[in-house]
Amino acid sequence: PTSIMVGTGRAAELGVLFRKGDALQRLASVQVVALDKTGTVTAGHPALTDLDLAPGWTAPEALAIFAAVEARSEHPVAAAIVHAAREAGVTLPEVTAFEAIAAYGVRAEVAGRMVLLGADRLMAREGVSLGDFAAREAEIAAQGRTALFAAVDGKIAAVIGVADPVKPTSRAAIAALRAAGCHVVMITGDKEATARAIAAEVGISEVIAGVLPEGKTTALERLSARGPVAFVGDGINDAPALARADVGIALGTGTDVAIESADVVLMSGDLQGVVNALRVSEHTLSNIRQNLFWAFGYNVALIPVAAGALYPAFGVLLSPVMAAGAMALSSVFVLSNALRLRRVRAGEGRA
Repeated sequence: PTSIMVGTGRAAELGVLFRKGDALQRLASVQVVALDKTGTVTAGHPALTDLDLAPGWTAPEALAIFAAVEARSEHPVAAAIVHAAREAGVTLPEVTAFEAIAAYGVRAEVAGRMVLLGADRLMAREGVSLGDFAAREAEIAAQGRTALFAAVDGKIAAVIGVADPVKPTSRAAIAALRAAGCHVVMITGDKEATARAIAAEVGISEVIAGVLPEGKTTALERLSARGPVAFVGDGINDAPALARADVGIALGTGTDVAIESADVVLMSGDLQGVVNALRVSEHTLSNIRQNLFWAFGYNVALIPVAAGALYPAFGVLLSPVMAAGAMALSSVFVLSNALRLRRVRAGEGRA
């Protein structure tokens, strides 16, 4: 208990909160670390890079409608469109009947017109033909950007490109996880081309792309064949995967739903926190083993002496005063060893 208390306290000082005690033990055995992309590997603060419009549309008109819809959404990509509209100085019309469709996009009524905005699978689900924009999507994705489509009254209106920069610390943290012996995988709902472009930038070789929230849990089940799996995410769509993983790790900068579903919470949005969590976990488990070894070894050695095992040969008996002092010293030793965990530093890998 002392080791766990000191270990979790030191983890908190490093910005890692263990919400469940057994997560400290399970994290030490993790072999696979699966990462969400948006907001986890990337900054989660995208910027609008492309706005290709169908004939008959102007940029101010399209931005006003699209931003009005996305202003109701909590997805990071939505913020990029809203920000672009504000910079353009357009006035947003009134939105009614807004509906967020998890892992697909959003639907809303704007000034009497039905607007769909989301991934290509949303357009396929609603029977909207992409036309020439299908090829444009591949070009956007190849540059590591996320492509979205907008349809108005059942007809394609635009393809939108959004770039989400990689966090400055992601590559170093992923390298540290790999150096610690963890297999790192990216699991995302984005297109394969987009995901692989980001993965190549941060040094991830295995990518599982184009999955819905339930697809992430299926992917984790497959990955668990390699050993215990930790999943790191920050969004509403990550909640099922965070709950399914052997250890769910949520970024403190993410949604409340993700945080509530996780076993471990990183106070910052920095993936270095995953490395620190692994390090504290392994140091704590090692400390517990040390204390158990010395406690049992101590008792195995002294109980026979206290029972008089040395008396026939050497005439030695253990004084009750000495026995009491020895027991107190044992407790001091265990406590002092546990307090060494306060010196665990943020590192580049496991203990």
